[in-house]
Amino acid sequence: MLKLWRWYRNCLAVHPVKTQMISSGFLWGLGDIGAQTVTHSTLRKQHQLTEDKELKINWKRVAITSTFGFAYDGPVGHYWYEYLDYYIRVRLQLQPKSFKFVTAKVAADGLLCGPLDLLIFFSYMGFASGKSMDQVKEDVKKDFLPALLVEAGVWPFVQVANFRFVPVRYQLLYVNFFCLLDSTFLSWIEQQADAPWKKWFAPIVTLEDQKGQA
Repeated sequence: MLKLWRWYRNCLAVHPVKTQMISSGFLWGLGDIGAQTVTHSTLRKQHQLTEDKELKINWKRVAITSTFGFAYDGPVGHYWYEYLDYYIRVRLQLQPKSFKFVTAKVAADGLLCGPLDLLIFFSYMGFASGKSMDQVKEDVKKDFLPALLVEAGVWPFVQVANFRFVPVRYQLLYVNFFCLLDSTFLSWIEQQADAPWKKWFAPIVTLEDQKGQA
């Protein structure tokens, strides 16, 4: 394990962006496999699948999800954490690891990066799966708000530790470990289609649509 860590650190020092892209792609793909496994297990417990129905991984979907991690999350995450640290430390001149410094980073990450990542993820998954513009819009309406509310209750705590204790060059790696669970969660939500629990958020979405039309 120590050798693997040294090898990763060396790769990160020599090829930072490429290393982040590859590791992100791998973890997002692994997360989608986890989501398919959870979905299969849930359907069996709900007796929507027979007990002898074996899990068959949809490798096309795994490739699509992995590509998101490789092409978007890896490079964007790398530059986001670098720029965020520079802006708050140099432009705002906040003391590193101070309360204001960490709070500003968590707020920026939660209000800017988080919602944008979710919007891009669900849109990308829809288009990459061959859905039309109208279908993608409907899926985003159903999936975005539930995911945003759940993640808003989890990620701030993850990022407090990240911005307080983890060096900038390793912050995306730290996040990627949690992204293994996060990508499983997002992929699982995307696979739920018209699950009954999504209807809980329908009144909120309808109200927002009415406000937009007004």
